Amino acid sequence: MSLRRSIYKSPAQLRAMVEPGLITAAALDAVRGLIAPGVTTAELDAAASAVITGRGAKSNFQMVRGYRHTICTSVNEQVVHGIPGDRVLAPGDIVSVDAGAEYQGWNGDSAFSLVLPDPTRPDVVSARQRLSDVTEGSLWAGIAALATAKHLGEIGTAIQGYIEANAAEPGYGILREYVGHGIGRKMHESPSVFNYRVSDPGPEVKPGLVLAIEPMVVIGDQETFVEEDGWTVSTLDGTAGSHWEHSVAVHQDGIWVLTAADGGAAGLAPFGIAPRPIA
Repeated sequence: MSLRRSIYKSPAQLRAMVEPGLITAAALDAVRGLIAPGVTTAELDAAASAVITGRGAKSNFQMVRGYRHTICTSVNEQVVHGIPGDRVLAPGDIVSVDAGAEYQGWNGDSAFSLVLPDPTRPDVVSARQRLSDVTEGSLWAGIAALATAKHLGEIGTAIQGYIEANAAEPGYGILREYVGHGIGRKMHESPSVFNYRVSDPGPEVKPGLVLAIEPMVVIGDQETFVEEDGWTVSTLDGTAGSHWEHSVAVHQDGIWVLTAADGGAAGLAPFGIAPRPIA
């Protein structure tokens, strides 16, 4: 009889996941500070690589078979898994950056979206900024739900509910084919973390559960395709997408956002949740 690996980590394992989370956060901070018109996505990749290697870690994205870059950079209609290269960022672009670090055998994974100003297209910028804001808000709604949830399915319910309550008319699309996941020794572990309501309540939420929660939301229809490079996921209708992600640990004293320097305090404050450090 085969034994199924537990999805729950020990307190010592949770403590070991703090540093890779902080390294991931630092890499994304470096990228965020560089994003501007005229910068290439390859330059963003190099900045993240310098931080991760400089802190004695490895890019866990480079451990995925066939992928040699440190981050994913998805622009406009590209929602996730965009490959860094010679693309030059332009005013009005919405850029989603996803990164992860492996440190001493443990992983972090996080993502953010940023909209570049463009005074000549205020309507485009406003629509894309609202998309990013709602996607980020839905991420924090899902994380806040994790603090009190009994079962994993409550996270997707909270994410979808937030998006439905705050989306611009006629509503946003939530990607169905791409979801969040457990994280630990591997970047992608069980269980799957859905960004929408499902009938299955899912696993029990209890200390030791570590999740990468990552809503992927688009202005138009949620249908996507994979571009010819074999990686980049783009919308079929050409509308813009946004991607936000954090790795979050459930422990005996509460929750802690591993990929946020403040443990998620600022993002959780509007929901009345105070994160607790991992002892």
